[in-house]
Amino acid sequence: MLLSMVMLVVQAQQVVSGVVKDRHTGQKLSHVSVTAEGSDVHTVTNDDGHFTLKVKRVPQYIQLSHIGYKTRRHQLTDGATEGLQVLMTSHAVDLDELIVSVNDPVQIVSLAMAHIRTNYPQNPEVMRCFYREVTRKGSRYIAVAEAVLDMYKTSYAYGPDNDGVAILKGRRLMSMKARDTLGVKIQGGPVMPLIADVAKSPEYMLNEHDLALCEMRMEQPVKIDSRLHYVVRVVPKYVTTYPLLGGLLYIDVDSYTITRAELELDLRDWRLAADYMLVRKPVGLRFRPKALLMTVGYTTDLQGVTRMNYLRNEMRFNCDWRRRLFASTYTAVSEMVVTDRIASGQQAKRPQGRSSFGIRDRFYDRVEYFDDPDFWADYNIIEPTVSLEHAIDRLRKQKK
Repeated sequence: MLLSMVMLVVQAQQVVSGVVKDRHTGQKLSHVSVTAEGSDVHTVTNDDGHFTLKVKRVPQYIQLSHIGYKTRRHQLTDGATEGLQVLMTSHAVDLDELIVSVNDPVQIVSLAMAHIRTNYPQNPEVMRCFYREVTRKGSRYIAVAEAVLDMYKTSYAYGPDNDGVAILKGRRLMSMKARDTLGVKIQGGPVMPLIADVAKSPEYMLNEHDLALCEMRMEQPVKIDSRLHYVVRVVPKYVTTYPLLGGLLYIDVDSYTITRAELELDLRDWRLAADYMLVRKPVGLRFRPKALLMTVGYTTDLQGVTRMNYLRNEMRFNCDWRRRLFASTYTAVSEMVVTDRIASGQQAKRPQGRSSFGIRDRFYDRVEYFDDPDFWADYNIIEPTVSLEHAIDRLRKQKK
């Protein structure tokens, strides 16, 4: 009995939590990458700057990185691991630091594409992930769903066709009000990290055909993880038979690794954009897209291997029934963070069976309700914001 208790104590997770702020302004910083040094355990700060890491043992340091800020190693002490206040310092880039050996954005992007096979994993891997999607009608939350996933990725020498995800645990809440029910299904869900990995899915954006239809120009360089990066802006020039993606590509000056992409769908032909965003909608419902924004983040380990570790996808659209005078504005946001790397090489197996998730599966049909306050146990998640916590409480009261 005593031995069992000792084993439970040893296996208990330790919590490291806090808030990250700008050192000079005091502003809380969202989407900061937070890693337990010496491990693959990782999360990001929420919109309120808060984070929580659950680890088997307290690391000596946590490492924090954010675009435009100096990488921060914050030392931890025993007994002082919760309620941390971590300050980050902005990192101005002196243009003299940038040795411009290449100043042609087309050539820089081409070099980045040519280095994909050497800069990204060459063996299959399985990553543990946390996923959340929320839907708002105006400013009011009408749906929340969360899940822990295992994401399987093959070598970056291949595309995403054989990649897959599996739901380990999930839950959902939806508004019980009839007027909030649309019956609309939009693109996205837990398979989005497979599709939107721009380094692994060049057909999504980084292909010669689409890039030839865009203008590329250089922006001010920035530092990410204390490494200097080219910033290339991609702007669609033409309206074609399908909408193009534009935005910013962040490319490491030394290795030509794409470490971040901030993408936006071209909405000049809103009907094409609607076809791109929609899977289906009821007859008689008018759907007008307002924006599709996406951020794809990567992290590079000490061996120089770069992996996707963050995705945020935001869709804004108007919907109205033909008999109604005014349209309602909806916002759907999905967010995924890789919280751990659990297998690689021959140990990495593609998810099979009922837990595996196909591109046409409906996420809300595969998870449970928000009934268990200890639902996540030792899993790492993205902390909910205060506004989301309040919304969950209201939706739970509706359900009861």
